[in-house]
Order: sequence, then C-alpha cells, then structure tokens
Amino acid sequence: MKVVGISVDSVEVNHGHTQKMHFTFPLLSDADASVVRRYDVLHRGFGPKGNDIARPAEFYVDANGMVQWVNLTENIAVRARPEQALAAIDSVKSGHRD
Repeated sequence: MKVVGISVDSVEVNHGHTQKMHFTFPLLSDADASVVRRYDVLHRGFGPKGNDIARPAEFYVDANGMVQWVNLTENIAVRARPEQALAAIDSVKSGHRD
C-alpha cells in the first residue's frame, strides 16, 4: 500500500507544505484539477480569493485502480483519522464492507 496526497496547489507550494508539515509521503500537484474533477471532489470558488480547491477527501484505490473506500467531508478540519482509514481498508480487503 502507498499513501499519496494530491492538491491543486503548485509543485512549489506543495514542496514547502511537505517540508513544513514533515510529510513522509509524496504530495502531488494537480494544478489543472484534472484528478480532482475525475474523482468529483472539486469545490468551485471555495479557496482563497475564490479560486477552486479540492473538497477534503480520502480514497482507498486498489491495485486495479478501483475506488474501494471514500471518506468525504465539507469541512477541511474534519478528516478520517489514520486508524479509521486503515480499519476501513482492512475491512475492504477482508471482504467486510461497512
């Protein structure tokens, strides 16, 4: 399993954020929001100065590229805790979907 973050911010902004927050996973830039649109999590006009941002979300995408688990929220401060995400992934892998 590999954890990756995706943001509509530029490579430079993501690099600075990764260093500041000491992320141990890659934070990729989706500056044109193509991935954000593909997963239907674009928040039009909700960013600073009314720009488009990604809706807070966590996804578990399996090795075949199929979305197996999604956690969506409207509030940037509300996210799945790591243990919640791992429990959901374990449940999907074991065949028990909640």
